[in-house]
Amino acid sequence: MKYAIGIDYGTESGRVILVNIANGDIVATSVTPYPHGVITGKQGKESALQVPQDYLDVLAKSIPEVLINIDPTDVIGIGLDFTSCTMLPVNEKLQPLCELKQHKDNPHAYVKLWKHHEAEDEAKQLTTIVQNEKWIQRYGGIISSEWMLPKIMEIANDDPALFEEATFFLEAGDWVVSKLTNTLTRNSCSAGYKGTWHKETGYIANETLQKIHPALDNIYNTKLAGEVKSTGTKAGTLSKEMSELTGLIEGTPIAVGIIDAHAALPGAGVSEPGTLVIVMGTSSCHLLLSDKEVLVPGISGVVEDGILPGYFAYEAGQAAVGDLFAHFIKKHNADFQTLTEQARLLKPGESGLLALDWHNGCRTPYVDSTLSGLLIGEKLSTQPYEIYRALLEATAFGTRVITELFENNDIKVNKVVATGGIPKKNTLLMQIYADILQKEITVIENDQAPALGAAILGAVAANAYNSFPEAINQMASKQSITYKPNKEHEQTYNELFDMYEKLSTYFVQQSSIMYDLHKLKGEKQQ
Repeated sequence: MKYAIGIDYGTESGRVILVNIANGDIVATSVTPYPHGVITGKQGKESALQVPQDYLDVLAKSIPEVLINIDPTDVIGIGLDFTSCTMLPVNEKLQPLCELKQHKDNPHAYVKLWKHHEAEDEAKQLTTIVQNEKWIQRYGGIISSEWMLPKIMEIANDDPALFEEATFFLEAGDWVVSKLTNTLTRNSCSAGYKGTWHKETGYIANETLQKIHPALDNIYNTKLAGEVKSTGTKAGTLSKEMSELTGLIEGTPIAVGIIDAHAALPGAGVSEPGTLVIVMGTSSCHLLLSDKEVLVPGISGVVEDGILPGYFAYEAGQAAVGDLFAHFIKKHNADFQTLTEQARLLKPGESGLLALDWHNGCRTPYVDSTLSGLLIGEKLSTQPYEIYRALLEATAFGTRVITELFENNDIKVNKVVATGGIPKKNTLLMQIYADILQKEITVIENDQAPALGAAILGAVAANAYNSFPEAINQMASKQSITYKPNKEHEQTYNELFDMYEKLSTYFVQQSSIMYDLHKLKGEKQQ
């Protein structure tokens, strides 16, 4: 048997799987939690940092674990996915600046995780300057604070000396691939969705960069330099140093990286337009292939060849899903199973509650991390399980907003597929999604779709298959469960969704309360 390795770098840990390339069977799995986890509060309450050595620890620990009883010569390729935009400054040797003694206590020298939101002011400034340029419409008209340029601007504003010292700013996924191969490579998925790169026109014009910030002058030829390679192509081969670290054979092909959620699309067996893939974890990412490019307002981006070659791939998302549920359960010291079964007994609308799921900001359609969560209808008699159900419904309403956004802009959604850590565990949530969307939802039984997708990329990069459809057909997850919408719930959920949209519009367009509270909070924290 021959194998491919898929490496899935998530928010809290890295997962490595060994996959039989003939049938997609996952032969071995190893998970390594990041020793330093997510570091918060170092720059402000919206900061989220990480230590890059944790990513190499995943390679050193988990790859040897999946190779037990396996001949390393039978591993034909390696692919990896990573959260994005998760970025770090490095020197000319690709050494992270946080590893240098003089920067040990400097938070700007560390990895800025995807959910690091301290660059909101920079993102808004950037959006204002470029709002009349055509390319911004590919991103729904708004730049997110989670993306590369705002995070670079934050460093340039707060620590100009560190900015100057950095030779490169790299996506963490590109940094790991570059370390594996000793070749600097940038992946088209992250560059397209989070770095404003376009297959035909390249990056933003330097004239525009100069308007945005003086420090950005010529940055794509300096600190953001590096060849952008397409998803599924080969970035290089495993270096001698990394061979010794992992136990793999020097010269093993390494695929160009991909964003973690986006890797789930091939991992879930999708290779054609019209199937909306919802990757549900701490946040949710919504991915959709199409054979045409349409400028859809409020989405996170559309990138040609962004996930699979030959298609335009659309991305939208919600910033708090699993994070939101986990926070509520922890806050109330509740048992997940008990809470779920109590919430299951409620009829739609029975609690009299409605929530906005913006507890970590709103990604689609407003792209604004300063927006906050809301619960309306609470009384002294309200029970925790009623609030819990309202939160489940709120995330489903958020997904319906996204679905209708695509459909209203002539991008078909023929099927819905859900994958990730949550759908398999929370059957109530998936039935609520089917009822609110009024669409059948197929839940992939395998909750390792991103890692499997990464392994498929590794197999294609190693030329084990002639095309992505062929590789996906052979290797992708096959087992699934289908949830059918309950027609009896359609009218009530339509009414609640109408209220959800009215609340959303009110707090974004008609009232400044959420923004005023955010501003006041920031002033009092200074």
